Amino acid sequence: MHHEYYYYNKEQLLAAPKIPMEVMADKPAVFRLIAREMADEIKARNAAGKTTVFICPVGPIGQYPYFVEIVNSERICLKDCWFINMDEYLGDDMQWIPMEHPLSFRGFMERTVYSKIDPELNVPEDHRVFPDPNNTGYIPQLIEKLGGVDVCFGGIGINGHLAFNEADPTKTVEEFKNLKTRVLPITPETRTANAIGDFGGRLEDMPTHCVTIGFHEIFSARKIRLGIFRDWHRAVARRAGYGEMTADFPVSILAEHPDALIRMTEDVANLAD
Repeated sequence: MHHEYYYYNKEQLLAAPKIPMEVMADKPAVFRLIAREMADEIKARNAAGKTTVFICPVGPIGQYPYFVEIVNSERICLKDCWFINMDEYLGDDMQWIPMEHPLSFRGFMERTVYSKIDPELNVPEDHRVFPDPNNTGYIPQLIEKLGGVDVCFGGIGINGHLAFNEADPTKTVEEFKNLKTRVLPITPETRTANAIGDFGGRLEDMPTHCVTIGFHEIFSARKIRLGIFRDWHRAVARRAGYGEMTADFPVSILAEHPDALIRMTEDVANLAD
């Protein structure tokens, strides 16, 4: 099978994608912009006396050091912010892996974000939310109570997944859009890509299950901002922009979202030499 869009050059990629796309010089440029957008959204909502609700990833992660620096230097108060993280790995007991585990998203956020922010500015501890395998209804209910998510930030997996909403060819687009926070197995493709990208290739030690917010929670966000920058994101960007809308490549469903944007590096926009 041959898919012509995988061979699109940068000009063809940006000509008429189904999801809006923006090209940045390099990874730091993408990460700085995400951090700035996070900070500016919070500042604007603080000024209006409004709560800020973000869905946050651990992947991409390069925005967080810039965000911490902006918050501390510009004295941005995060007391009225809710940071809802997308997902977490589960151990064989179907509970969160320990925070000390090198793959733990909870551990990452504590070490890299919350412990680095001036305590008098920081996100309140009960506003730092992760999906819980023992209470999967909490996040959908919380989002409804808070009046919705302002911005969902994230990346895109090799099979088009957002958070750990893995590709599922057995579901229609509408069925997939209704998936909420849940526990599920991680596909071999995702385990392999994540082992290579995040775990030194230790595939046999990669967790097999996760807990993730649903595609419903993501799609319901008022704005969705995704950053991609890996070599294999060249194919992801092209399929997202020009492939069919299908639950077998979940990001494609964002073609129906009113305010989604994919930001990529020049390396991703250009095909490899």
